[in-house]
Amino acid sequence: MSQAFIPNSGSSRPGDQAALEHFRAALESAKPWPQALLEAMAQWASSEEVHQGRRYRYLIDGEAFDWLLLAERLCAEADGLIPDGARESLLFFGRLPEEVSPQEFRRLLGPAKYSAYLNFYYGVMVEEALQLAVEEEVHKERHAKGFAYAGDESAESFERLYQGPQEALLAQFLQEKGYPDTDRLTYGQYQDFTYWLFKHRLKTSVPPKVASDTRKGLQMLEGLRGKQGLSNGRRQPKF
Repeated sequence: MSQAFIPNSGSSRPGDQAALEHFRAALESAKPWPQALLEAMAQWASSEEVHQGRRYRYLIDGEAFDWLLLAERLCAEADGLIPDGARESLLFFGRLPEEVSPQEFRRLLGPAKYSAYLNFYYGVMVEEALQLAVEEEVHKERHAKGFAYAGDESAESFERLYQGPQEALLAQFLQEKGYPDTDRLTYGQYQDFTYWLFKHRLKTSVPPKVASDTRKGLQMLEGLRGKQGLSNGRRQPKF
């Protein structure tokens, strides 16, 4: 049965243990591992937890489901029951086997988690790819004009996408979220910042540009996946 996330203070819930037990039992009974994994995700309850000294935060800003982080947590319990190549393809490149159709993926996750997954997909993964795409545009434009080494391409790409300097946007984000003032983000803060930038872009751009940028990000994402160059929403910021 699909279960929505339940906000908590970091402690796992009984439903999480049931999800882990279901996952292991399904794998041991030779159920296809993608189905077992998605069924376990559907049962998972905690939006975050501390496990073996590490904090896992599966729901960004209460809206975006980092399904690959939960996949990492679940796969660690698989005891070699998932082929290494398939596991790496999932965790590093966000790929499930082709036999898992988009319809099956949506059905197995359930409505609430699938909606939150879409927030993560567009708000973090596509947003990162869009940043890379615009950086490439800046690089090509400068190279064509003979200014290949003039300035920071990521800084100009931020100006184009978000109508503001990187440093000012970061400072605004940190203040709004109550984070300490820093130029070195943790993984969780970086995910937060990327999703914050996505929502900022939606608010400050006209609809045709939003649509055009989304297409650009999707095209870059697919291209990176084809070259196995995407880190599934774990790209590090440049400040």
